Parts: sequence; structure tokens; C-alpha cells
Amino acid sequence: MLKIENIDQEDHVILQLSGEIDASNSVDLDAAIQDILEKGTKRILVDGSQLEYISSAGLGVFMSYLEEFQEKDIQIVIFGLLEKVHQVFVILGLDKLITIKSTEQDALEAML
Repeated sequence: MLKIENIDQEDHVILQLSGEIDASNSVDLDAAIQDILEKGTKRILVDGSQLEYISSAGLGVFMSYLEEFQEKDIQIVIFGLLEKVHQVFVILGLDKLITIKSTEQDALEAML
């Protein structure tokens, strides 16, 4: 099961993910990112500290937005991933395309 929460901050949004992202619920992640983009937010922090699993479908959602983020000058930083989830990003090379940090503080500093 996946739980998604958008937490609006002063100059960024925290997209808090908990549970598992797979083919059956990756559309929910897609909808959450779409909502953030419609608000015109330029800085997105993804809190992955409670994310237990992500499938290729979930990773595909992030990949599908990379070009749009670049075109619209939107910063996205993922933080707090469990080691097994982080490894999935590394294996597919997404850690080269999306900034991944250990803590929320590190993620905020990466956006400065």
C-alpha cells in the first residue's frame, strides 16, 4: 500500500511517500507530482524515509518528469531512502539524473 502526502512549505513542497510503489499504484504518484506541478512549485523534496519498495513502474514515473523538470527549471531532490530502495535507483542509474541525499537538511542545502 502507498500513502502520499504533500506538505506545502514556504518555498518548496515535500512529497512524503510511505509504503510501496508498484505498477498498481504508480498512477497515484504520477497524480501527486502532477498536482504539485499545477501549483507552479519550483522546488520539490521527496521524503523517501518511509518508502519500503519501489518498482520499475514507480521509477518510470520519476523518469517521465525529468525532461519537464529541466525545461521548467524545477528542482527535485529525494532524501532519506532506505538502502534497499536507494540501490534500485543506483542500479538503474537514476542517482545520476536525480539528486539523492541522506537527510532533509542535506536535501535543502542541495537546492540552494
